[in-house]
Amino acid sequence: MLICCVVIGSLLPAANPVMVDIGRLHINDKVMHFCAYFALSLLPVIGFRDRRKGLMAGISMFFLGILMEAGQHFSPGRAVELGDVVANGVGVSCGTLLGLPIRTLIAIL
Repeated sequence: MLICCVVIGSLLPAANPVMVDIGRLHINDKVMHFCAYFALSLLPVIGFRDRRKGLMAGISMFFLGILMEAGQHFSPGRAVELGDVVANGVGVSCGTLLGLPIRTLIAIL
């Protein structure tokens, strides 16, 4: 479900009422990118039974971020920004790195 929200939110035109409402939240764009990709990478790392598959799914979210950013080139009123890709990458890195000890902690419990 989260991945669908990120994909839709990434590709909606800027004038779409959903995007206008999100803009009214006054949350920094980079913070939203970081949080979305943090969650997208954290969840598979802690959720998959196979650690390697969870890591691969988590890290692959960075490539999703690149594709979504490239897709914004074709969405009216949207712009491709390197800063967004960096925020996505930092979110994926933090989510993956934090997911590993959480995964271990969950296994202990």
